[in-house]
Amino acid sequence: MQVMLLGDSGVGKTCLLTRFRDGRFLSGNYITTVGIDFRNKVVTVDDTPIKLQIWDTAGQERFRSVTHAYYRDAHALLLLYDVTNKTSYDNIRAWLSEIREHANEDVVIMLLGNKSDCGTERVVKREDGERLAQEYKVPFMETSAKTGLNVELAFLAVARELKARKSDNPDETKFNVQDYVRQQSQRNTCFNSSCLTT
Repeated sequence: MQVMLLGDSGVGKTCLLTRFRDGRFLSGNYITTVGIDFRNKVVTVDDTPIKLQIWDTAGQERFRSVTHAYYRDAHALLLLYDVTNKTSYDNIRAWLSEIREHANEDVVIMLLGNKSDCGTERVVKREDGERLAQEYKVPFMETSAKTGLNVELAFLAVARELKARKSDNPDETKFNVQDYVRQQSQRNTCFNSSCLTT
C-alpha cells in the first residue's frame, strides 16, 4: 500500500519517515529531498502483515509537477505542517486543493502538525490544526519526529483504515480512523505526561 508524505519543504517529512522506519531522529543538517524517494516497512495490524511503501516527496514548488504524477497511485496521504512555521500551516489549504485535484477520491488523508516538541517556538496552536482538520473532515494529530510522539500511531492508523477498506468483514469495515486516532491519542497522553506540555 502506498503512503505519501506531503507538505512544505522543511516540515519534517524525511525525519518522520526515518523515525518510523529506523526508530532514529535525523538531527543537524541533512540534504533536502530532491524529487521523490521511497522506503518500505511492514507493519502488523491485528496479526496481518501490511507492507507500506512510503513515498517521501520534495516540498519545494519546483518539484510539485513531479509529485502530482504519484498522487493517483497513493492509497494514503500524510499531510504535514510544522507547528513552528505559520506559512507551512497556511499552505495546507493549497495542498488539500491539490490533493482533491490530483489524488483518487477515496484516498485516506491525515493531517499532522509536526515538531510538537518545540514548545517555546510553537506558533500554530493545536486547536488551529484541529479546526482545519474538522473543516476538511480529515483526522488530525500532532507528531514529533524528534521524540517519536504519535509517529507510529499515524502510520498504523492509516494502515488499519486501508486494511478495513479491503476487508469483507462488516465489523472491520466500520473502522473509523478519526475515532481510532482520538482514542489512541488520549491513551498516549495519559501514559506520557511529558506530552501534556508540548
